[in-house]
Amino acid sequence: MVAHLRHPSGSARAPVRGKPAQRGASRLVAKEPISVRARMPRPSLAGLKRVAWPFLLLGLGLGAYQLSVRLMPYMDQPIARISVEGELSYTSQQAVQQRIAPYVSASFFSVDLRAMRLELEQMPWVAQAQVRRVWPDQVLIRLEEQLPIARWGDEALLNSQGVAFAPNQLEAYQHLPQLYGPKRAQQRVMQQYQVLSQMLRPMGFTVSRLELRERGSWFLSTGQGIELLLGRDHLVEKMRRFSAIHGKALKEQQANIARIDLRYANGLAVAWREPVAPTAADTAVVQ
Repeated sequence: MVAHLRHPSGSARAPVRGKPAQRGASRLVAKEPISVRARMPRPSLAGLKRVAWPFLLLGLGLGAYQLSVRLMPYMDQPIARISVEGELSYTSQQAVQQRIAPYVSASFFSVDLRAMRLELEQMPWVAQAQVRRVWPDQVLIRLEEQLPIARWGDEALLNSQGVAFAPNQLEAYQHLPQLYGPKRAQQRVMQQYQVLSQMLRPMGFTVSRLELRERGSWFLSTGQGIELLLGRDHLVEKMRRFSAIHGKALKEQQANIARIDLRYANGLAVAWREPVAPTAADTAVVQ
């Protein structure tokens, strides 16, 4: 007799070997990648820093101030030495020391350097002064003297920038050319003098006198005793014309020329010291 065993319908199958069946309820939680966790926001200290920095700076400033107040009596020493530098030909060390004597009684930090500089630049021969402190108790002065280029009228000298200055004694500068003109025209006259001197030099002339007259006309006298009437304008063009004619017709008679009038449009007039020939006129026009 054969017996048959049947499973009831809907009954569970036999469990799969190798993997134990899970018991009870469970929940799977996925782990986040490291890159995701790295992007997670962290607590920010920027706000705290913004609040703390002003207090920190304030504390440092107060500390520095308190330290400077305590050290000031030891740092602010009386002026013990005045040093003067520069190539001085007309200004003596003694004169400089006397000029700044009212200022050196101050201490190192309280000495008025600006007032001292202005006082030094009032000296006739001082063109520019530089004054600075040198730790711990010294003041250094550097002076640049005036360079006289010409006389301005009878009472002053002019430097290369056309600035007038008046030293005590002008007798020693009689060899310098003498320039005249309205006071407001000092720089203009100096500039014109430099241009004309440069143009006359190749012809063997020097300028002994240059004058800007009231109506704007120019008068020049050379060191060789020749007067030039230049008129109001186009001075460079007139001097070029004079240079060309001088080389062709006037150079040989230069010693006999008293005056040259350059106010003509296309030529010049020559006034001779004495007739160059029996039939020559006192004044000749060359074109």
